Amino acid sequence: MNEQEQDWLDRARAGEQEAFGLLVETYQRPVFALTYRMLGDISEAEDAAQETFLRAYSRLDQYDPGRKFSTWLFSIANYHCIDRLRKRRVQFVGLDESPVMYSLESESPRPEAAALEVEQAEEMQALVNQLEPEYRTPLVLRYWNDCSYQEIADVMDITVAAVKSRLFRARKKLAELYEAAQQPYRVEGLRAPAGFPGQADEGRIEELNRPPARFDATEQAAEAEERWKALTLPLHRALTSGAGL
Repeated sequence: MNEQEQDWLDRARAGEQEAFGLLVETYQRPVFALTYRMLGDISEAEDAAQETFLRAYSRLDQYDPGRKFSTWLFSIANYHCIDRLRKRRVQFVGLDESPVMYSLESESPRPEAAALEVEQAEEMQALVNQLEPEYRTPLVLRYWNDCSYQEIADVMDITVAAVKSRLFRARKKLAELYEAAQQPYRVEGLRAPAGFPGQADEGRIEELNRPPARFDATEQAAEAEERWKALTLPLHRALTSGAGL
């Protein structure tokens, strides 16, 4: 958080709604990226993003200044999305005088619209939707929100080692889902959908799924991640296509 954002946060904690509105404008894109990738539905993700900011605004007195603001915000969004995934029902919140509503309902085009029209992003989202929340969250935070292992650990309230383990399992499961999605096209001799421009052969998938000897070590984890990118380049391109949201 830069000095300007820190000033907005201090003013917001002192009760200045306009200052919090500026924070909403700053963080609405990464928060929406998280809620959309977690929920897989634009309308529900927008509701979840609004609710995230409303909860943050109402809990500013509980915010620990020693904690990174974005991490605290992502944590609120993550737990709210998990609740929605469990309930799978729309929640309506009165927003009348809220600075959140004012900031989110700008007349300018929503930045996520163009990216969501990309076919490969939609097909990748369909795969991500099949992951359990405990694996979906670290994947989204790592590849769409560019969070560090420590930041993900703080958001999910787990250890860094657990984050790396879940990321490994998430990538493995996603690769398996991707491979399964390719099978009908291989059998029929058809061209794969535009969102998945290439195919990984069985040997490469097997190598991908082989865990490193010491996955909990930082260097080994980094090597595993780079190997995953190299072995499933088409998948990785699709996975990171929404990074600009």
